[in-house]
Amino acid sequence: MSVTYKQIRQDEEINLLIEHGNSILKELGYTEHSRKHAARVSETAARILKELGYGRHRIELGKIAGYMHDIGNSVNRHDHPHSGAVLAYQILKERGMELQDAMTVMTAIGHHDEETGTAVDEVSAALILADKTDVRRNRVQNPVPANFDIHDRVNYAALASSLTIDREKRVIRMELELDDAICTVMDYFEIFLQRMIMCRRAAEQLGCRFKLVANGSKLC
Repeated sequence: MSVTYKQIRQDEEINLLIEHGNSILKELGYTEHSRKHAARVSETAARILKELGYGRHRIELGKIAGYMHDIGNSVNRHDHPHSGAVLAYQILKERGMELQDAMTVMTAIGHHDEETGTAVDEVSAALILADKTDVRRNRVQNPVPANFDIHDRVNYAALASSLTIDREKRVIRMELELDDAICTVMDYFEIFLQRMIMCRRAAEQLGCRFKLVANGSKLC
């Protein structure tokens, strides 16, 4: 590839955009969207594509899209998938990425949010699944539990989460363990219903079914 994930991961401008966006979200009381989240989404997207048998080129594009998907937060949280997609396309062109590859990354970033997006190819599908299943306690940036909104409570209540891919059965399964003294399974399903529907459609784009199990209960 003309531009690699390793180069993107070490790119000063991209890393500054990610961290600047996260500092804004922290000020506004949102959950963590730092380089840690970017790297986690990147690696998960790559694992999904690899375990489902996609080639190295698509896997690399999935990793790049995963790492860059939230750079639009540096502009504004509102409409961040679209501003991020435009930023990413310009940056990748400047770095010398082939136009078709830059467009694939741009499209995946532009479609990763549940309000306006949906999976349109395997790269966008892997990004959506990786992003929406990153639920963990240390994503909460609000230091005052009494001020937690429902997103904070859900993430803070997450004791463990995992995503498994069964290539033979064509099933992508998320398992979540919640501290129900902080957040019940119904609280989770209420706030994340739209995201889980998005994950189901993303799995279908990959020729799979999406399964969600929370505290041992199958929700979808």
